[in-house]
Formats: sequence, C-alpha cells, structure tokens
Amino acid sequence: MRLDQFLKSSRLVLRRSAAQELCDAGAVSVNDVPARSSRTVRAGDVLSILRGERLTHVRVLNIPATKQVARHDAQSLYELIAPNERIEIHSA
Repeated sequence: MRLDQFLKSSRLVLRRSAAQELCDAGAVSVNDVPARSSRTVRAGDVLSILRGERLTHVRVLNIPATKQVARHDAQSLYELIAPNERIEIHSA
C-alpha cells in the first residue's frame, strides 16, 4: 500500500492530500529514510512523522486489504513507539 494511503487509512493523517504534502515537505520518513508519498509500506516498517515541533514514531503492524478502514480498526494497523516527542528547533 502507498504511504499516503496508509497514513490516511490508519488515521495518522486525516486527509490523503495532507499526507502527500507532509511527504513532499520531507516530514515523513520510513525506516529513517525520507519517503515520497508513493513509497510502498510493509508490515514492520517504522514511520516517523514530523508535524511542527512534534515527532511521532510508529511501527506498521498490518496493511489493510482495502483503502477504507473502520475507525475502531484503524489503530490496529500500527503501534506507537514514541508518541509526540517534542523537538527543539534552533535557528542559526
């Protein structure tokens, strides 16, 4: 499954277009490598999502068979490794 579709299906990001924008901005990485929205996600991959000063790490547990996932099933697709770490941004 594509990374942007997984982010939306898992409800880590609310809209697929927002997931694509995060990927284009370099704010999403898969296994510590910046990823494009078209990258294929597999079970076991570690996703890092940077939103503002918040960094979230999740491990992919399952890939859904369809793009549509019920709200109560979405959290079974991943596990939080390090939720919402705060990062210090220093300007030069």
